[in-house]
Amino acid sequence: MQSLALQQINALKEFKRPLHIRWSDLDPNGHVRHSVYYDFAAQLRTELFIANDIKVEEMANLGIGPILFEEKASFKRELHFGDELTMVASIIGLRKDYSRFAFIHEIWRGETLCATVEVLGAWIDLSARKLTLPPAKFIAKFEHFPLHQKFEWMPEKQAKKS
Repeated sequence: MQSLALQQINALKEFKRPLHIRWSDLDPNGHVRHSVYYDFAAQLRTELFIANDIKVEEMANLGIGPILFEEKASFKRELHFGDELTMVASIIGLRKDYSRFAFIHEIWRGETLCATVEVLGAWIDLSARKLTLPPAKFIAKFEHFPLHQKFEWMPEKQAKKS
């Protein structure tokens, strides 16, 4: 688990990439199609995992993978073909056992925030088809992921009411 000092150091880091709108990303009105925002976020999140040495092949070999429970996009400004855009990914929430995670992806045009995509997810054991904890080596790597300025620890699992 991260100390407050480590959280503050990580909060200063960013994971960002240029974002290029393709012709096929546009709808008939010349806007980026709503579903494309989720594709952009998934690609950037995958790149973030790979940059922190969590590779798809390793997850497959370990029989685990990330799954999403929720995805939410907020559209603040139109995106246009040819815009110079940057997309930033960071963790906005974690359970202290790292079993649940929340990422936020921000699309920027210069200093203007144009859109956000937030996801809430967990880890699944691909054989048992049940939620699981990530392996310790993944947790150690997760500690290098950038934390959003609004990062918060997520509540622990609630006991079932009888």
